[in-house]
Amino acid sequence: MANDKSESKSSTRIRLNKLIAQSGLASRRIADKWISEGRVLVNGKKVFELGIQVDAHKDRITVDGKPLKAKPQPIYIMFNKPTGVLTTMYDPFDRPTIQDYVEDLPTRVFPVGRLDWDSEGLLILTNDGDYANRIMHPKEEVTKTYLVKIDGELKPEHYQKLLKGVTIPTGKANAKYVEKIKRGDSKKYTWLKIIIAEGKNRQIRAMMEKIGFDVLKLQRVAIGRLRLGALDRGEMVFMNETAAERVFLPDSPEDVKVKKSYAGRQKSTKKPTSGKKRPLPK
Repeated sequence: MANDKSESKSSTRIRLNKLIAQSGLASRRIADKWISEGRVLVNGKKVFELGIQVDAHKDRITVDGKPLKAKPQPIYIMFNKPTGVLTTMYDPFDRPTIQDYVEDLPTRVFPVGRLDWDSEGLLILTNDGDYANRIMHPKEEVTKTYLVKIDGELKPEHYQKLLKGVTIPTGKANAKYVEKIKRGDSKKYTWLKIIIAEGKNRQIRAMMEKIGFDVLKLQRVAIGRLRLGALDRGEMVFMNETAAERVFLPDSPEDVKVKKSYAGRQKSTKKPTSGKKRPLPK
């Protein structure tokens, strides 16, 4: 009987960052950041130890003074982020953020990963911290597919360098696949389809700069085999779990056509709104 009580007691204990992620507030990585900043209290006391375990049923946990709520129904959203929008929920300088587009949703969501201010395309929004953690974990090797406009034309040796790997400020990085695609008739620039399986900051821009080219436009069109399709800039669609799991299927050169629709995708009946009524960046 004593063993049963011991097992019951241990089964209610869980890592604090995982509990925060399960509540839908943020990913485990962001939860760790909040813990280290002293924004998380357990039974009224600040905790700074990463990896600390708590009792999910007995301990009182607050984040920024607000009680941690039970795990909500998971929500998965595809969002076509325009350029000129920050991949964050708050900006102290009042610049456009993702929050401007999700203010009318029934529950809080957060972006998985990032897209730069001057990049556009597919971004996943969710309240499922464990799902977000899986996508961002290096062991999953989730592929991201981009359409990239550069100034000039690549030579064979440039393709080889991108595939073999180049050294950028955040370490060595390489592309899984690089292909020239037909878009426009100008000889002053080239369009490429690039697939990567890493998530280094400004990775593609840094890789192209390393081999002597500037990126003029960058659009993410797929995460795994979850494809942007015909979704307009600034719009979103809700997904079921089957569609959301497509991110873990690696994109491949044999399957590079962007599909406009697939089973599991549900068009939102509500247009994204902005409480600040900002015009869509051009």
